[in-house]
Amino acid sequence: MNVNEGSVRFTVLGPVRAWRADRELDLGSPQQRAVLVALLLRRGRPVTLGELLDAVWGEDLPAAAVSVLRTYVSRLRKVLEPGRDAPESARVVVSVGDGYLARIPQDALDLVVFEQRVAEAKKLRAAGLVSGAAELLHTALDGWQGAALAGVPGPLAESERARLSEERLTALEARLDADVELGRHCEVIAELISLTGTHPLREQLCRLLMLALYRSGRQAEALEAYRRTRNTLVAELGIDPGAPLQDLHDRILAADASLDLGPPPQPDPPAESKPPLPVHPARPAQLPADLPAFAGRHAELARTHALLPEHGGPPATVVISAIGGMGGIGKTTLAVHWAHQIADRFPDGQLCINLRGFDPTGTVVTPQEAIRIFLDALGVPPMRIPAGLDAQAALYRSMLAERRVLVLLDNARDTDQVRPLLPGSPGCLVIVTSRNQLTGLVVGEGAHPLTLDQLSSAEAHDLLARRLGAERLAAEPQAADEIIRQCARLPLALAIVAAHAAVHAGFPLSAIAEELADSHGSLDAFAGGDDITTDVRAVFSWSYKALSAPAARLFRLLGLHNGPDISAPAAASIAGLTLRETSGLLVELTRAHLLTEHFPGRYALHDLLRVYAAERVHAEEAPQERDRAVERLLAWYLHTADAAYPHLTPHRRRIPLEPLPALCRPLDFTTYEEALNWCETERANLVCSVRRAAECGHPGIAWRLPAVLWGFFYLRSHLHDWLDTAGTGLSAARAAGDRRGEAQGLADMAAALRCFGRFDEAIDHNHQSMTAFREIGDIMGRASAVGNLGDAYLQAGRLDKAVEYTRRGLALDRVLDSGWGEGIALTNLGDAYQRLGRYDEALDCLGQALTVLRANDNHWVTGVALDILGTVHHRLHRHDDAVDHYHQALETHRKVGNRWGEGHTLGNLGDIQLAVDEPQAARASWRRALAIFAEFDHPDAEKIREKLGRLEAGALRAGVGADGDVHGRTA
Repeated sequence: MNVNEGSVRFTVLGPVRAWRADRELDLGSPQQRAVLVALLLRRGRPVTLGELLDAVWGEDLPAAAVSVLRTYVSRLRKVLEPGRDAPESARVVVSVGDGYLARIPQDALDLVVFEQRVAEAKKLRAAGLVSGAAELLHTALDGWQGAALAGVPGPLAESERARLSEERLTALEARLDADVELGRHCEVIAELISLTGTHPLREQLCRLLMLALYRSGRQAEALEAYRRTRNTLVAELGIDPGAPLQDLHDRILAADASLDLGPPPQPDPPAESKPPLPVHPARPAQLPADLPAFAGRHAELARTHALLPEHGGPPATVVISAIGGMGGIGKTTLAVHWAHQIADRFPDGQLCINLRGFDPTGTVVTPQEAIRIFLDALGVPPMRIPAGLDAQAALYRSMLAERRVLVLLDNARDTDQVRPLLPGSPGCLVIVTSRNQLTGLVVGEGAHPLTLDQLSSAEAHDLLARRLGAERLAAEPQAADEIIRQCARLPLALAIVAAHAAVHAGFPLSAIAEELADSHGSLDAFAGGDDITTDVRAVFSWSYKALSAPAARLFRLLGLHNGPDISAPAAASIAGLTLRETSGLLVELTRAHLLTEHFPGRYALHDLLRVYAAERVHAEEAPQERDRAVERLLAWYLHTADAAYPHLTPHRRRIPLEPLPALCRPLDFTTYEEALNWCETERANLVCSVRRAAECGHPGIAWRLPAVLWGFFYLRSHLHDWLDTAGTGLSAARAAGDRRGEAQGLADMAAALRCFGRFDEAIDHNHQSMTAFREIGDIMGRASAVGNLGDAYLQAGRLDKAVEYTRRGLALDRVLDSGWGEGIALTNLGDAYQRLGRYDEALDCLGQALTVLRANDNHWVTGVALDILGTVHHRLHRHDDAVDHYHQALETHRKVGNRWGEGHTLGNLGDIQLAVDEPQAARASWRRALAIFAEFDHPDAEKIREKLGRLEAGALRAGVGADGDVHGRTA
């Protein structure tokens, strides 16, 4: 290592040790070394106090852990910085915020030197310099002195030891591969035999052993090595060897002469051997498709590539690239192209979102919405996403910690929109595109700005040649130059003209150039002006005027839609046409490249085309027709959601709707699955429609739409959308003085708050809802509010109040002959009684509840009532009855797809099975429950793990199942 004589060098590839010159330093106790390891592995980046505590002790913190930790740091400083008090002395351990960082040269840590040598060897191998690569790998591996971090305790050391071991093994495979290719097959056979015995599932080691044996004249042993590996894979994993290993086996059997001349053809190796990272629930791959005909931007791509390490790995810090420029200049195209080129450096996936910072409808994606989308892509269940931007951002950063993810934030409006979406740990790359200069991101976050200008003439010529063919341009060079001039070398304008020329392959380029010059508005506007919506209008108008009149009308009406995409039936509603008529028009728009069908039957407008469509609809449609189109669209979403309502919540009180406007044809559904899938697919548009309705004078739709989505939001736990839309609807109703809408909005808010666990707020909103329903004389709404209030008190643990209000609600439901409300009230009352230990009353209520629930096809609550009955019988030691009711509950939960209910009941069933001395059956039930809870990342998974652990240890005794949980009903 090339370090200064007075500096300290460290080794972690073996025992953790340190030297100053030739003198080894005493690093103290194993825990003290664990602190040093945590600092060294962050490589010059700060480590917070909490991270250090977790690295050394995990959850088993000793008394006065912080004081102990600071003592370790103080002792390390004395050892590593003996002249710390001197003004010029080097500081190795530096205080930063509430933590510390280790400041050492890159080559002072053997791990860094190892990784640099492996990366350089990979480059040499790619260049065909196999001998040099082999020597570098030999040298890199010689630096290992045993198992990494040997003797160091703590969670961090344990996880890093596994990672570094895998990194070493990957480098060893690369070294052995190079040795075999260089003809050293005899020398490596013994080593390969040992390694395949230690790692029998690694097919690359078996391949190298087979090749080395074959080239050494030991064909039979090579085939035997294959047989052993195949038998192991089949026995342990139930799979056959991969295609490369099978191919080598067949070629050895055939005595393929090419095997003697060099290594057999291999599949493309991964871009780099990366250490395994902790398992995460999802690996997103959200990048849009790269442009096949991408051209130019060589200098800009070189600048972006320079931001990343030369050795081909991920960055050592969070790298932010801010790509700016005017609309239509090609920011997104460049960002996507670069992202695809480097995606292999980020094995944990790619996140991508259009932040719609300059959307003509003003529907900018908020940081909260973006984070929820990213958390969903990362596998976080909706119910686990916390409320509030700060908590959501913290969870998002935690999900990206220690992961290598590429994040593309397209079309950002400002720094405030971007900042919450930045990862907090190294190894990630963030690419941001914006029409604004994100100065705050550059100054405050260290972003690297890249401003795009027009293409050069040569790049513009290359773009046209890739799309139209070099021969066509060579035949008319002057016309090609004129097209480039008319388009002012803007990528978007060039792409649109090229698409038109490609469709009309028989048109001479000179005719297209003349048409551009003669068009109204002219493409000369591209050479100046600050607003791209003006600059590209001539090009868009040219494509727009080529449409049939019905297609042109549909295109401009789509400018009124503010959701992320639109389905064919929704497009039909906005135009007031049949689906058949609309489908043909959508095909015409797609072929003209004015609309993108990004998924079968679902369409999206490019941002600039959305601007143009919005301009055209305001210029060509009368205000009354615009208002009717918006009303048709919003009513279509509301009435289609209402058609899904009875499938999700049969026999529940329907929300009275306003009459359908003319020419609006909502969908209908025949099955529960159809209804649920439609709600899930249209969720983003439904949320946007609530906001749009509130903004454009349709408060009745704004509060009714969240109300009819009650069952969907509850079943799928889209709690943030539920709370947001209910709040918007409530505000709209209040602003319009609609007391009925206010009562319903209060009820919906209360239901969402209750599911969030915010019981005090839910209770308050239920009280307000109850008062509002009483004032407007809606006794059924009042009864529902009273019942919901009892449920909120029940979940808050205030059982006396729960009994009081649930009984009041039950009395009202019976007066009103509301089977839906009566069934829920009886179930909630039975739950309250069993929690109070009043088992006879609980059994009576639950028996009545089942009769009413079944009569009203309320399968959701039927399953819960059966589960609570099982718990009551368990508490009364009526084991057979308990088991029977739990099995009935399971059957009912599965009928409606209530997976969480199924998991709870399986957990309770395991309790009763253990109570009757059936540990194997209990184990099976709990494992099935754990599989369900783990699938949804449900917090009860940990409870089941604890039960299974105690069962394995023989320590679990019979207990009572979890209390039933009946969710409330809104009016």
